[in-house]
Amino acid sequence: MTTGMTGWEAEAGKVFQAVVFDLDGTIVDSVELIVVSFQHAIREVLGREASREESIANVGRPLKEQMELLSPEHADELIAAYREFNHREHDRMLTLYDGILNLLHSLETTGVKLGLVTSKSRYTTQMAFDLTGIESYFDAVVCADESPRNKPSPDPILLCLDRLDVSPATAAYVGDSPADLQAASAAGVYSVGVTWGVFSEEALMAEKPDRLVHTIPELAEVLGL
Repeated sequence: MTTGMTGWEAEAGKVFQAVVFDLDGTIVDSVELIVVSFQHAIREVLGREASREESIANVGRPLKEQMELLSPEHADELIAAYREFNHREHDRMLTLYDGILNLLHSLETTGVKLGLVTSKSRYTTQMAFDLTGIESYFDAVVCADESPRNKPSPDPILLCLDRLDVSPATAAYVGDSPADLQAASAAGVYSVGVTWGVFSEEALMAEKPDRLVHTIPELAEVLGL
Protein backbone atom coordinates (compact mmCIF):
# COMPACT_ATOMS: atom_id res chain seq x y z
CA MET A 1 0.00 0.00 0.00
CA THR A 2 1.34 3.46 -0.88
CA THR A 3 0.00 6.97 -0.77
CA GLY A 4 0.10 7.27 -4.56
CA MET A 5 2.15 9.42 -6.88
CA THR A 6 3.06 12.74 -5.37
CA GLY A 7 5.97 15.15 -5.42
CA TRP A 8 8.99 13.72 -7.18
CA GLU A 9 7.25 10.78 -8.81
CA ALA A 10 4.93 13.11 -10.67
CA GLU A 11 7.92 14.70 -12.40
CA ALA A 12 9.47 12.39 -14.96
CA GLY A 13 13.23 12.14 -14.65
CA LYS A 14 13.46 14.06 -11.37
CA VAL A 15 16.10 12.78 -8.93
CA PHE A 16 16.97 13.58 -5.34
CA GLN A 17 20.09 15.59 -4.65
CA ALA A 18 20.24 14.16 -1.14
CA VAL A 19 18.74 11.27 0.80
CA VAL A 20 18.84 11.43 4.59
CA PHE A 21 18.23 8.30 6.64
CA ASP A 22 17.19 7.44 10.16
CA LEU A 23 19.40 4.76 11.73
CA ASP A 24 17.56 2.40 14.12
CA GLY A 25 14.87 0.35 12.42
CA THR A 26 15.71 1.85 9.03
CA ILE A 27 19.35 1.01 8.25
CA VAL A 28 20.23 -1.19 11.22
CA ASP A 29 18.04 -3.89 12.71
CA SER A 30 18.17 -2.95 16.37
CA VAL A 31 14.52 -3.53 17.19
CA GLU A 32 15.00 -6.49 19.53
CA LEU A 33 18.01 -4.84 21.16
CA ILE A 34 15.91 -1.76 21.91
CA VAL A 35 12.99 -3.79 23.25
CA VAL A 36 15.03 -5.96 25.61
CA SER A 37 17.14 -2.98 26.74
CA PHE A 38 13.99 -1.12 27.77
CA GLN A 39 12.56 -4.19 29.47
CA HIS A 40 15.80 -4.71 31.37
CA ALA A 41 15.95 -1.08 32.54
CA ILE A 42 12.32 -1.04 33.67
CA ARG A 43 12.73 -4.35 35.49
CA GLU A 44 15.95 -3.25 37.22
CA VAL A 45 14.87 0.27 38.19
CA LEU A 46 11.08 0.20 38.47
CA GLY A 47 10.74 -3.43 39.57
CA ARG A 48 8.11 -4.44 37.06
CA GLU A 49 7.79 -6.10 33.67
CA ALA A 50 7.18 -4.01 30.54
CA SER A 51 5.30 -5.08 27.45
CA ARG A 52 6.79 -4.87 23.99
CA GLU A 53 4.28 -2.12 23.18
CA GLU A 54 5.38 0.00 26.13
CA SER A 55 9.04 -0.53 25.22
CA ILE A 56 8.65 0.83 21.69
CA ALA A 57 5.97 3.46 22.28
CA ASN A 58 8.33 6.45 22.04
CA VAL A 59 11.14 5.05 19.91
CA GLY A 60 12.44 7.72 17.56
CA ARG A 61 12.87 10.26 20.34
CA PRO A 62 16.09 10.71 22.35
CA LEU A 63 16.57 8.21 25.18
CA LYS A 64 16.35 10.89 27.88
CA GLU A 65 12.91 11.97 26.65
CA GLN A 66 11.71 8.38 26.54
CA MET A 67 12.83 7.67 30.09
CA GLU A 68 11.34 10.91 31.42
CA LEU A 69 8.00 9.83 29.95
CA LEU A 70 8.32 6.49 31.76
CA SER A 71 9.30 7.93 35.14
CA PRO A 72 10.56 11.51 35.58
CA GLU A 73 11.95 10.82 39.05
CA HIS A 74 13.88 7.74 37.92
CA ALA A 75 14.90 8.87 34.42
CA ASP A 76 18.63 9.00 35.13
CA GLU A 77 18.65 5.53 36.71
CA LEU A 78 16.65 4.15 33.77
CA ILE A 79 19.11 5.66 31.29
CA ALA A 80 22.08 4.16 33.13
CA ALA A 81 20.50 0.70 33.29
CA TYR A 82 19.45 0.85 29.64
CA ARG A 83 22.89 1.92 28.43
CA GLU A 84 24.76 -0.66 30.48
CA PHE A 85 22.69 -3.48 29.01
CA ASN A 86 22.43 -2.00 25.51
CA HIS A 87 26.16 -1.38 25.13
CA ARG A 88 27.00 -4.82 26.49
CA GLU A 89 24.68 -6.59 24.04
CA HIS A 90 25.09 -4.18 21.11
CA ASP A 91 27.54 -6.06 18.91
CA ARG A 92 25.76 -9.36 19.43
CA MET A 93 22.27 -8.13 18.57
CA LEU A 94 22.62 -5.30 16.02
CA THR A 95 22.91 -6.01 12.29
CA LEU A 96 22.41 -4.23 8.98
CA TYR A 97 19.17 -5.00 7.19
CA ASP A 98 19.78 -7.21 4.16
CA GLY A 99 20.20 -5.07 1.07
CA ILE A 100 21.00 -1.80 2.85
CA LEU A 101 24.70 -1.92 2.02
CA ASN A 102 23.94 -2.31 -1.70
CA LEU A 103 21.40 0.51 -1.50
CA LEU A 104 23.89 2.92 0.08
CA HIS A 105 26.56 1.94 -2.43
CA SER A 106 24.21 2.43 -5.37
CA LEU A 107 23.10 5.86 -4.14
CA GLU A 108 26.69 6.90 -3.59
CA THR A 109 27.75 5.84 -7.09
CA THR A 110 24.94 7.89 -8.66
CA GLY A 111 26.25 11.02 -6.95
CA VAL A 112 23.43 11.42 -4.43
CA LYS A 113 24.57 13.04 -1.18
CA LEU A 114 23.80 10.88 1.85
CA GLY A 115 23.00 12.04 5.35
CA LEU A 116 22.04 10.43 8.65
CA VAL A 117 19.79 11.93 11.32
CA THR A 118 19.37 9.80 14.43
CA SER A 119 18.06 10.16 17.95
CA LYS A 120 21.04 8.12 19.16
CA SER A 121 23.94 9.87 20.87
CA ARG A 122 27.16 10.29 18.90
CA TYR A 123 28.76 7.61 21.08
CA THR A 124 26.18 4.91 20.30
CA THR A 125 25.99 5.99 16.66
CA GLN A 126 29.73 5.44 16.44
CA MET A 127 29.28 1.99 17.97
CA ALA A 128 26.93 1.13 15.10
CA PHE A 129 29.34 2.60 12.55
CA ASP A 130 32.27 0.63 13.96
CA LEU A 131 30.28 -2.61 13.88
CA THR A 132 28.78 -2.22 10.38
CA GLY A 133 31.42 -0.21 8.51
CA ILE A 134 28.90 2.18 6.93
CA GLU A 135 30.23 5.50 8.26
CA SER A 136 32.08 6.38 5.04
CA TYR A 137 28.84 6.47 3.04
CA PHE A 138 27.49 9.50 4.89
CA ASP A 139 28.49 13.03 3.98
CA ALA A 140 26.81 14.46 7.09
CA VAL A 141 25.63 12.95 10.37
CA VAL A 142 23.47 14.64 13.02
CA CYS A 143 23.01 12.85 16.36
CA ALA A 144 20.68 13.58 19.27
CA ASP A 145 23.24 15.60 21.18
CA GLU A 146 24.11 17.82 18.19
CA SER A 147 20.82 19.63 17.53
CA PRO A 148 18.96 22.05 19.82
CA ARG A 149 15.76 20.07 19.25
CA ASN A 150 15.28 16.50 18.10
CA LYS A 151 12.73 14.66 16.00
CA PRO A 152 9.79 15.22 15.60
CA SER A 153 11.19 18.74 15.25
CA PRO A 154 12.56 19.43 11.75
CA ASP A 155 15.74 20.95 13.23
CA PRO A 156 18.11 17.96 12.90
CA ILE A 157 17.03 17.25 9.31
CA LEU A 158 17.47 20.91 8.36
CA LEU A 159 20.88 20.98 10.06
CA CYS A 160 21.94 17.88 8.12
CA LEU A 161 20.78 19.39 4.82
CA ASP A 162 22.63 22.60 5.63
CA ARG A 163 25.81 20.57 6.10
CA LEU A 164 25.12 18.81 2.80
CA ASP A 165 24.40 22.19 1.12
CA VAL A 166 21.12 20.84 -0.28
CA SER A 167 17.67 22.44 -0.27
CA PRO A 168 14.82 20.59 1.49
CA ALA A 169 12.86 20.76 -1.76
CA THR A 170 15.42 18.46 -3.40
CA ALA A 171 15.84 15.96 -0.54
CA ALA A 172 14.16 12.88 0.91
CA TYR A 173 14.11 11.55 4.46
CA VAL A 174 13.67 7.85 5.14
CA GLY A 175 12.56 6.56 8.54
CA ASP A 176 10.52 3.98 10.42
CA SER A 177 8.78 6.00 13.14
CA PRO A 178 6.00 8.58 13.39
CA ALA A 179 8.59 11.03 14.78
CA ASP A 180 10.67 10.54 11.61
CA LEU A 181 7.75 11.30 9.35
CA GLN A 182 6.60 14.27 11.42
CA ALA A 183 10.09 15.74 11.27
CA ALA A 184 10.33 15.15 7.52
CA SER A 185 6.99 16.82 6.88
CA ALA A 186 7.92 19.82 9.03
CA ALA A 187 11.28 20.12 7.23
CA GLY A 188 9.62 20.20 3.82
CA VAL A 189 11.40 17.13 2.44
CA TYR A 190 9.93 14.11 0.66
CA SER A 191 8.98 11.66 3.39
CA VAL A 192 9.41 7.91 3.01
CA GLY A 193 8.22 5.54 5.72
CA VAL A 194 9.60 1.99 5.94
CA THR A 195 7.60 -0.85 7.48
CA TRP A 196 10.47 -3.16 8.51
CA GLY A 197 11.31 -1.21 11.66
CA VAL A 198 9.60 -0.73 15.00
CA PHE A 199 6.18 0.67 14.12
CA SER A 200 3.11 -0.74 12.41
CA GLU A 201 1.98 0.23 8.93
CA GLU A 202 -1.11 1.83 10.46
CA ALA A 203 0.96 4.06 12.75
CA LEU A 204 3.08 5.21 9.81
CA MET A 205 0.15 5.77 7.46
CA ALA A 206 -1.46 8.02 10.10
CA GLU A 207 1.40 10.49 9.47
CA LYS A 208 0.56 10.65 5.73
CA PRO A 209 4.06 10.04 4.31
CA ASP A 210 4.69 10.78 0.64
CA ARG A 211 5.47 7.09 0.24
CA LEU A 212 5.33 3.99 2.39
CA VAL A 213 7.56 1.07 1.37
CA HIS A 214 7.69 -2.53 2.52
CA THR A 215 10.98 -3.77 1.07
CA ILE A 216 14.43 -2.38 0.35
CA PRO A 217 14.04 -3.00 -3.42
CA GLU A 218 10.86 -0.91 -3.28
CA LEU A 219 12.76 1.82 -1.44
CA ALA A 220 15.50 1.72 -4.09
CA GLU A 221 12.87 2.26 -6.79
CA VAL A 222 11.35 5.22 -4.94
CA LEU A 223 14.83 6.76 -4.62
CA GLY A 224 15.40 6.49 -8.37
CA LEU A 225 17.64 3.43 -8.53
